[in-house]
Amino acid sequence: WSRRNHLTCHHRRRREIDLLRRLNRRLLVISGNVEKPMYIRFLVSNATAGSVIGKGGSTITEFQSKSGARIQLSRNHETFPGTSDRIIMVSGAIDDILKAMELILAKLFDELNVEDNEDVGPRTKVRLIVPNSSCGSIIGKGGATIKSLIEDSQAGIKISPLDNNFYGLNDRLVTLTGTLDEQMQAIDLILSKLCEDPHYSQAMHAPFSYAATYYSMSYAPNGTGGKFPNHKEDRSNSITIGVPDEHIGLVLGRGGRNIMEISQVSGARIKISDRGDFMSGTTDRKVTITGSQRAIHQAECMIMQKVANATERMMD
Repeated sequence: WSRRNHLTCHHRRRREIDLLRRLNRRLLVISGNVEKPMYIRFLVSNATAGSVIGKGGSTITEFQSKSGARIQLSRNHETFPGTSDRIIMVSGAIDDILKAMELILAKLFDELNVEDNEDVGPRTKVRLIVPNSSCGSIIGKGGATIKSLIEDSQAGIKISPLDNNFYGLNDRLVTLTGTLDEQMQAIDLILSKLCEDPHYSQAMHAPFSYAATYYSMSYAPNGTGGKFPNHKEDRSNSITIGVPDEHIGLVLGRGGRNIMEISQVSGARIKISDRGDFMSGTTDRKVTITGSQRAIHQAECMIMQKVANATERMMD
């Protein structure tokens, strides 16, 4: 009886927290403080990506229409470093993101049950992608926040260490284990924490490329986001990366010698933003690289190597 009573109290508390959070978001809108757009990224296997897309994109279109959120899926070869999984990004207002996430995860839960054709444990895993700089807001001082998130959601929450095998990779995986309801509670709580982190929302407008040893996906040609490239854009893509202002001189070289060499060797066109024109929320200059995927990858590797050398020299 005491366990049942404890669970009843827990569910009541969870509903109260959920209600308060939603009321706070409504008050923001009513008071004229428009809720800033947010996003969430998570991994999906190539095998199950098809069920999220649906025939001719019917499922993803339906989910976008029902939720009001934008749902974007990386292409077959655009996987997260160290995995064979593709990336789904859901963006919009938090409530819309949550609606879309519930639709997508419910679909994936259903697929899992159909595939196995037997009684499947209702607890599954979903892996979120979170910038390393934002993981502190989920962990909290002495792990206090993550403990609270686990207690309130009843989901297992585990944050992977940063993978040093991929130079320039600044994202970590946050694995949520639980039922659909538990995962959704955890996602709601985590999004509320990330919403308070200004760097997280700014990352939404940064390029989606993994530097040097790994090339993944990029945003639209102007680098400000919106969609993943279409297959028609394979011949000429464009990404924008950030380079610390103090290292731009090394990338350029005397009389522009370095940048010309990088352009000639890689076959990519490279454009550096004017002084004072920085990536949003940073003091990093914008470096736009245009060309074939291979050319972009090579140019990005060469640029990041120059930056790495400069950083090492500063530390010596």
